[in-house]
Amino acid sequence: MEDNKSGVGWRGLPATWMMVTAIAPIAWGSTYVVTKAVLPDEPLWGAVIRALPAGLLLLALGRRRPRGAWWWRSALLGVLNTGGFFALVYAVAQRLPSGVAATVMAASPLAMMAAGRIILGQRPRVLALLGGAAGIAGVALMLFGGDGSVDLFGILLAAVALVASATGYALATRWGAVDLISSTSWQLLAGGLLVLPIALMVEGAPPVLDGPAIAGFAYVTVVATALAFVAWFAGLRHLPAGTVGLIGLLNPVTGVVLGALVAAEALTVRQLLGLAIVLAGIALGQVRRGGRSAARQSPSDSRKLRVGAKKVLPVAAVEKSRMRS
Repeated sequence: MEDNKSGVGWRGLPATWMMVTAIAPIAWGSTYVVTKAVLPDEPLWGAVIRALPAGLLLLALGRRRPRGAWWWRSALLGVLNTGGFFALVYAVAQRLPSGVAATVMAASPLAMMAAGRIILGQRPRVLALLGGAAGIAGVALMLFGGDGSVDLFGILLAAVALVASATGYALATRWGAVDLISSTSWQLLAGGLLVLPIALMVEGAPPVLDGPAIAGFAYVTVVATALAFVAWFAGLRHLPAGTVGLIGLLNPVTGVVLGALVAAEALTVRQLLGLAIVLAGIALGQVRRGGRSAARQSPSDSRKLRVGAKKVLPVAAVEKSRMRS
């Protein structure tokens, strides 16, 4: 696709949004090292402690509360993208070996392409689908050692988590009529409040935090949650869902690389090969027909794909007017 006809120099701008989007999976990948090093072993409380403060921080910056339909939309997106997703991932971690779970979750780009097609009207490209398949193979090679039993119910929970998050991301894009900071804060607050009673029932009282744990949660809250989710949703507003999903494969890559650099974990030849396949899949998914990169797609073209039906634009305009302070 060529630059838009308005004469505005959009070349390179989608590439910038790709770099912004990459902040999210890289930050999420870094939480593996931080969690293993300094955070307590209560994953549900960990989700609450990272989601609620991050939501309050962004709410202080956005200074807007939901109105009208955004009350139930925020609750639904909070369930799909944060609270419900965190709880499902916790359950998956209890039932599946980490390598198996990561391999299943590596199908996220394909799930996002499917959600983008159904909800946003974005038609996935063949090369993007091949890139997603390569990502699954690469993550499996990096992390799936074949040890441990495979729980079919755990696989089902992982698949539900995939579908839930992909649906939530697509709906957040379709409903992206309010400012990014405010909508992200509402989702995090709704998700954190959802997990809070579950954490109390499953894990009991909140953990006692020492100095390193407080510092670790400060990083996870500010960088790996507040900043990361804003960057992720910003990418979804400016790029096709399939492109964003493929960039998300940087999450396990970051975890493996930081594990080697920071935690002195040895990288095997199999892991290096898997890492190379994942990166190749990400790159392949950005190539368009004629050898052009998906980063050359203009924002106007992306929006045409994203809104799908023509009726979406007037609805977005009405919601934007209703949400204006």
